[in-house]
Parts: sequence; C-alpha cells; structure tokens
Amino acid sequence: MPVAVLGTDAFVSLGEAAARALGMPHLQLTTVPHPIGGIDPKVVRAKAETIVDRVIAALTRDPATPTAAPAPEAAAVVAAPADLDGFQDFAVAEGWSDGLPVLPPTEERVARLLGRLAQRRGEVVATLAPRRGIATLEAIAVNAALAGALPEHLPVIVAAIRAVAEPRFNLYAIQTTTHPCTPLLIVNGPLAGRLGISGGANALGQGHRANAVIGRGLRLCLQNVGGARPGREDRATLGHAGKFSYCLAENEAESPWPPLHVERGFRADESCVTVCGAEAPHNVNDHGSTTAEALCLALAGTAATTGSNNVYLGGEPLVILGPEHAATLAASGWSKADVRRALWERARVRLERVSRENRERFAVIDPARFKDRPLTDEVALCTAAADIMVIVAGGPGKHSAVVPTFGATRSVTMLIE
Repeated sequence: MPVAVLGTDAFVSLGEAAARALGMPHLQLTTVPHPIGGIDPKVVRAKAETIVDRVIAALTRDPATPTAAPAPEAAAVVAAPADLDGFQDFAVAEGWSDGLPVLPPTEERVARLLGRLAQRRGEVVATLAPRRGIATLEAIAVNAALAGALPEHLPVIVAAIRAVAEPRFNLYAIQTTTHPCTPLLIVNGPLAGRLGISGGANALGQGHRANAVIGRGLRLCLQNVGGARPGREDRATLGHAGKFSYCLAENEAESPWPPLHVERGFRADESCVTVCGAEAPHNVNDHGSTTAEALCLALAGTAATTGSNNVYLGGEPLVILGPEHAATLAASGWSKADVRRALWERARVRLERVSRENRERFAVIDPARFKDRPLTDEVALCTAAADIMVIVAGGPGKHSAVVPTFGATRSVTMLIE
C-alpha cells in the first residue's frame, strides 16, 4: 500500500529516522514550512495546498518492500584514543556522549559490569524507540560504563529499560516530543539504601553518585540504543537538566505512609523502580501552613496551571512531598488517598484562563472536559484523583514539588531482579 509521511520541515530528521527504523527508508517525506500549530487556520490551509500534488504522487506510487527488522548485534571493538581528554572528543564525534565527560567502555570495564551476566550478554532486554534499537544486556552495560556506573547499579538500569519499553509508557512519544519530558526514576525498597540512592536532602541535585550514574545510564541507552539524538530524533524545544540524569529514591524512612511500590502491589522487602515521563520539578514553598487544608492550598496552586500537559492530556502528575510537609499532612489525619483527593478537588483551572484557541483545541482532544463548557467552569489538573502520584522525598525544609508529566504516558513500576 502506498504511504506518505506528512509533517513540517523542522522534523525532517525525525521522519527520516522513523522511516529507517521501520525498514522503509524510501518513504516519501512531504513537508510544509514550520510551524502549523498555533497559527491562523487560513495560513495552515495555504501551506497544505502547496503540497497536494506531492502527496498524490506519493500515494499513487508502489512502495518498495520493507527491509527486515534489525537483529541484535554484538558490541563491536573500535580503536579509540587512550588519552581521556582525547576520548571525550572522540565520544562526541561518534555521538556517544551526552556532553558531559564519559568513561571509555573498554572490554574490561564492560565485563566487570556484566559480571555473572557475561554469559547472557546477547540477551535482549527490550526494543527501544524511536530507532527500534535492540537493548541487549551487553549494550546496556556499554552505556552504563560510559555513564560511570558500577556493577551493582546495572540491575536498576536494566529494570528501568524494561519499564520504559512497556507500551503504556509510550516511549516513542517521550523520546521524540517537543515537550520537556524525560524518564524520572523512583527507586523503592531495600536496594535503594544498599546502593546509596538518595531520597533525602538534595535528592534531585548533585552529590549522589548512585542517583547520577543510574539515571545517566538509562539516558545514554535511550540516546545510543533508542536513537533519540538531541535536535534530530529528540525534538525537545527546551528540555531540562533531568535529561542528563533524573533519579531518586523515595524517603521511606521519613514517610508516614506506605511507599509507592507497596501501593502498586509489591512487597515492602522487594526493590522496584518506577519510571514516569516527567518535567522538571516545580517547587512549592510553604513555611507557614500548619494544617493539611492550609498546605493543600499551596500544593494545588502550584499544580493548577494553564500550560500543563496534564490538564488536557490527563496522565499522572507527580507530587513529591518533603518530609516536613508530609508530616503536616499526616498530623491532620490525612492518608495519601486523602492528599490525592484534596489536590484533585482544589487544583483546578478556570476555563476563562484558557485562550479561546486552546479551548477549541482541547475540546477536540478531551471533549468530555472541554467541549461546550461555560467559562466559569473549572477543569482538574488530571482526569481522576487516583491518577495523582504521591511520594515523600527530600531533607529538612518546608519545600515540596509538583512534577507535571507528558500526559500521554503512564508510569510503570518494575521489580529489580
């Protein structure tokens, strides 16, 4: 069947990569000048009319036969500069680097990371979008070595790879969207403490080796195996610093409630990683509130914004409660379910705050919540209270964070084996 790919000229590199990944490099890419979103419909129509003939030609030509899907390949041994500074230039030129210094993934370092898994190095863990790259244990270990990970970190990275490859996570969209989202790793269970994955003070900041290299190991796999190269397949308009590394543990010791993985059906003594397609954290500063009702006003006020994907795409916004804020909520007798319900009831956007153009757009995407609604009505930050994720993390201080997500994604929790 003849096929054509339509888009704007800013996304040619993504279209070409998608065609190659599908084994159809011959696909006709037909583009109009960027942008087509957020401009007068008459201008969009005028752009579309310029490509009608090319679309018809593409749809009336027999396509070539797709090539076979890629097979797993063993890691190749390549010559690289022995000098560490020289290796950085080499890694950037090869497209292996994220811009920060990387360690050479020598045969010895990769073997050390694999350890007892060396005999299974060719085992396929997942296929990663958008390139449909085959993530074998060896390929994951190579990228973990680049990131500076230790052997004990590899099982967490492998579990995260399995999680992001789950269809409900929607990795293709996370990897290629213009939205500034990236997988955030939340680690629960005894392994977090044994590995030193911080869930305490500055947990999302610098200074924690395990957090840094585990999050970075996943990111390099997504770039080098999944093929999400910045400015090419990865089309983030701005991105955020979590695209280098985005990983923390839940502060279970200071949480008054069951941890995330237990809420999701795992035992407390099991170790798990949860991935969610997350923006950067939006700080909630409340040093004055002494009751749950009062504190909820600040949390809801930060969560309810007109520019949030969650407002019109749903999904699972994340609330990271600092231990002191969690204690305030718990002292009022609130459970995590109470927090979710209260936030969902209070974190609302009045429709008159949304532009007419966006109301029309959202009415097509989510008619139940936006179509033919009075401007005095409000919409919640997501579709249902149960969709709000709540964890406890951080150190001393009356700060929490709201972390919006891509919306068209669901978080996935995976057992770390």
